[in-house]
Amino acid sequence: MKCLILAAGYATRLYPLTENFPKPLLKVGEKTILDWLIDDIDTLNLIDEYIVISNHKFSCHFDAWAKEKKQKITVVDDGTSSNETRLGAVRDIQYAIEQLNLDDDMLVMAGDNLLDFSLTSFIKYAKEKNTSCILRYYEEDEKKLLKCGVVTVDENDLVTEMTEKSPTPATHWCCPPFYYYTKADARLVKVGIENGCGVDAPGSYIAWLCKQTRVHAMEMPGSRYDIGNLESYETVKKEYKGIC
Repeated sequence: MKCLILAAGYATRLYPLTENFPKPLLKVGEKTILDWLIDDIDTLNLIDEYIVISNHKFSCHFDAWAKEKKQKITVVDDGTSSNETRLGAVRDIQYAIEQLNLDDDMLVMAGDNLLDFSLTSFIKYAKEKNTSCILRYYEEDEKKLLKCGVVTVDENDLVTEMTEKSPTPATHWCCPPFYYYTKADARLVKVGIENGCGVDAPGSYIAWLCKQTRVHAMEMPGSRYDIGNLESYETVKKEYKGIC
């Protein structure tokens, strides 16, 4: 299984902190955000390669970081140099698939979120379902729902609909940027793009995919910490206690 880490954004809301440095390599406690994620996932011994999709501006930072890690980590430079010319998360996924000729099950995730529970439980869930899968959590704040991927599920966790940043969210179930693609569904990313699925938000591919095949949504057993601006970063540094 491969793990694709989306890290090609420019984190403009964290300027000047991230003006010349990637957000996923910011430290929270004794580790970088990426270290928290990878070190946890690696305990399951199912990932044979971690692939960090970076922009050109920050790829050198990820290269230096990868050299210090024990895991097999490949950094893919998507060639963009500014927020205005970015490819978008879904195109970045397809770019990495094409550049590395990937043909495997994939764990796809944003490299700038923290979790206080082990992501290994999600991987096990996906393996049991034998379908592509997503995570979901209940969001009470209706204003936050407008900025998220929102999912509708049936009594068996099967996704019946997913929307990205809808002005009229159908439910309070939010979908954070952590996804599991089966090998067969990873092959369809290009098809999704060609058929008009959104490319900016990573959940846009799942929104398209759930209309083509079965996708399940696991309820999160803990919390997600999204570092969006300087204030939230300072809050996370104070509050985050690691993985329970």
